[in-house]
Amino acid sequence: MTLSGKENPEPEAEGMTPRLAFAVSLIYCVAIDREVDAREVGRLVSAFGGKVAPDLIEVGASYRALFHRAVEYVQTHESDDFLAEATPLLTRDQRLCILLNMADSVLADSKAEPAERRLFAKFQQAFGIPDERLRPLFEVILLKNDLQIFGHISGSGHAAAT
Repeated sequence: MTLSGKENPEPEAEGMTPRLAFAVSLIYCVAIDREVDAREVGRLVSAFGGKVAPDLIEVGASYRALFHRAVEYVQTHESDDFLAEATPLLTRDQRLCILLNMADSVLADSKAEPAERRLFAKFQQAFGIPDERLRPLFEVILLKNDLQIFGHISGSGHAAAT
C-alpha cells in the first residue's frame, strides 16, 4: 500500500493527542493481520478522507499529516506502549468511539481473525469498557456488515462478535 499526498501537510500538535490516538488505533487494527482488504481501506478513507486507487491511498488534505504520523507511530511503537501512553488522555466516550471504529474495521469483511480479536480485546481491557456495554453495539455493526441478508454477495458473511 502506498500513501500519497501533496507537499506541506498541515501542522499537527506534537506528542500523543486524542485525535492521534484514534488514528493510531485504526492503523493498528487494519494492519494487525498484515492484509489490508478493500473494505478496511474504505474504513481508513472514511476516517481520514481522500480517495482510493489500485495500490494507492490518497489521504485527504485535512488529515494527511495525522495519517502519516499515525502510520509512523505504529511502525515504531508496540501497541502496549501506545495504550499506556494514550489511555490516560482519552475520555470514556473517546475510548468507546475508538473501540466501535475498530470493531467496524475488524468486521468490515464480516469476519474477525484471531489476531484482530486479540488486539481488540487488549484495547477493550486497557480502555476499561465491559462486554455488556459493547455487546448490543456489536450486534448493530454485525447487522450493518452482513450483506448476505440481501442474497449472496461475494466476500460477505456473518461473523461472531468478540
